[in-house]
Amino acid sequence: MTDLSAFPITAKWPAQHPDRIQLYSLPTPNGVKVSVMLEETGLPYEPHTVRFDANDQMSPAFLSLNPNNKIPAILDPNGPDGKPFALFESGAILFYLAGKTGQLMPQDAAGRYETLQWVMFQMGGIGPMFGQLGFFNKFAGKDYEDKRPRDRYVAESRRLLNVLEQRLAQREWIMGAYSIADIATFPWVRNLVGFYEAADLVGFADFPEVKRALDAFLARPAVVAGVNIPSRN
Repeated sequence: MTDLSAFPITAKWPAQHPDRIQLYSLPTPNGVKVSVMLEETGLPYEPHTVRFDANDQMSPAFLSLNPNNKIPAILDPNGPDGKPFALFESGAILFYLAGKTGQLMPQDAAGRYETLQWVMFQMGGIGPMFGQLGFFNKFAGKDYEDKRPRDRYVAESRRLLNVLEQRLAQREWIMGAYSIADIATFPWVRNLVGFYEAADLVGFADFPEVKRALDAFLARPAVVAGVNIPSRN
């Protein structure tokens, strides 16, 4: 049996199945990326809930794995060279798991770099901009009398949705075939129109191809399972 005791995080979240990938996460858009990827690939894993209401992400145990105190993070008992390997940042984890399994990423070099391009588009644009819009539309920002900050993120979110719309106009998925680019992107689109309650604000009806792909994404069995992993209870 694999010994993970050298990793302090396992003292706070003991591994019941140390031979499986350990996932430390919450079902937020970034967290969902990795749980969906694990479900899609069929890799055995054990999820652990990092409770923000208990400030788990600031605990020494969690910071030992991710000093940036963000979810998700993983600990793979069978990493490179067969050694345990820890990794944080959702985009990096998607690339790692795609490389580990040979799934959900093109096998040719050009295709891999193009996929990386679209994952970075989500990481650098869609995630931060949609997240800021969510703050100004649903959370504390909604109380600001000055709506210019909110409207700035509305405009930028619409611009990003239009980029995605044009990409999907001639393709079923972002890369043509379903890939980690879709797994990175559509949890954030789901959050924008669902949890952030911003569908009308951004005019989501103006982006039928994005809606088509989002609906197809949400219908996948791995996504149906992954959006609720790990449990918040």
